[in-house]
Amino acid sequence: MAAKQPHFKQITVMLLMTAFQLISAACVLCRQEELSLSLVYIFFGYIAAEWIYMLIGTLVTGNDYFELEAIAFFLSGIGLTVCASFSETYALKQVIAIAMGLAVYLIMTALIRDVRVACWLRYPAAIGSLGVLAANLALAKVTNGTLNWIDLGFFSIQPSELVKIAFVLVGAVSLEKLLSNTSLTKYIIFSITCIGSLFLMKDFGTALIFFFTFILIAFMRSGDVRTIALICTAALMGAVLVIYFKPYVANRFAVYRHVWDFMDTTGYQQTRVLIYSASGGLFGLGIGEGYLRDVYAASTDLVFGVICEEWGLVIGIAVLLSFAGIALFAVRAAKTAGSTFYAIAAVAAAGMLLFQLSLNVFGITDILPLTGVTLPFVSRGGSSMLCSWGLLAYIRAAGAPFEPPKPDIAISKVKRKAPARVKEGAV
Repeated sequence: MAAKQPHFKQITVMLLMTAFQLISAACVLCRQEELSLSLVYIFFGYIAAEWIYMLIGTLVTGNDYFELEAIAFFLSGIGLTVCASFSETYALKQVIAIAMGLAVYLIMTALIRDVRVACWLRYPAAIGSLGVLAANLALAKVTNGTLNWIDLGFFSIQPSELVKIAFVLVGAVSLEKLLSNTSLTKYIIFSITCIGSLFLMKDFGTALIFFFTFILIAFMRSGDVRTIALICTAALMGAVLVIYFKPYVANRFAVYRHVWDFMDTTGYQQTRVLIYSASGGLFGLGIGEGYLRDVYAASTDLVFGVICEEWGLVIGIAVLLSFAGIALFAVRAAKTAGSTFYAIAAVAAAGMLLFQLSLNVFGITDILPLTGVTLPFVSRGGSSMLCSWGLLAYIRAAGAPFEPPKPDIAISKVKRKAPARVKEGAV
């Protein structure tokens, strides 16, 4: 039997991505007054890890979906380079977050390969999610007007990011059990509890992401447009009440579409993103040479603006097209998935990533109200990176070969005996 070899397409993708990452790393290193060996190790270690992953995946496991993972590596690499251009500490933390995210991705892909295991996991996932949200409400301190973060001393976590993974799992399993109204009711209660907790935390951006995912899953289950319209109407009325009673949210909407009237106060971030992104042109000012990096949250919420200013509009568009590629992989995987669970999980995960991308990019450019959500795979932060890779696992699992569980009782074929021939002349 001939040994497996990497496809020419995979080698080509890796060579192009490696060349891009080496050039980006060189731009960061050349800006330093004294060469940082730590950054050199981080960059070359990251590139080496990509090649090792590709070779092992192709030669050992026969991975035919490396292009999907290559997109995630490309986006994560851009985020790592942005972090390295800020500080060595940021880069070290980010590369650790990427490694942990990849580990979560591999573990989840292995666990949900069997639908029965995924169905069993929904209860621990739901209970654990509600537990961490409750702990967040009890232990978190107010940071920038929200209760998002739990400070553990040596690092901080954002529990709502991790709950996103469980939210998709519970919803996909609920859809898998089409004839169980009890399962759907439990999922609705779970969704209301999660979204309500996020509102109490004043994390309205993440609450919108959860609500959108719930609508997507509900529509795929029922297909009833009127039901979805009623849900959206009720949610809109609730949003109006929240805006009315919560001054913090009302201020966000007061600035919306009028950022130039508040360019030195509440519209400061959006106006700087618009100004500096435009100044970057097609090919940017150079990595580390921009001015947006001096604005608060430049490496997290405003990272897309930093990319457009320093890397240019070309790379900004490449980032957006990368997410479009993830969506195409999800649609293709959903069409060929061997189970309803995989189809709904892939679509819900891709929908969650795309909606979060839209809130981030359109929010900082004043097309939508600023919600303060991160850019998946790219923004600095461990919780966001773990969530992004975890959601990618659903898309990968949907595209993996699926073997339905064997029945408990084997059904054997009964061979029919051929009718006996009657001899000629016999009566």
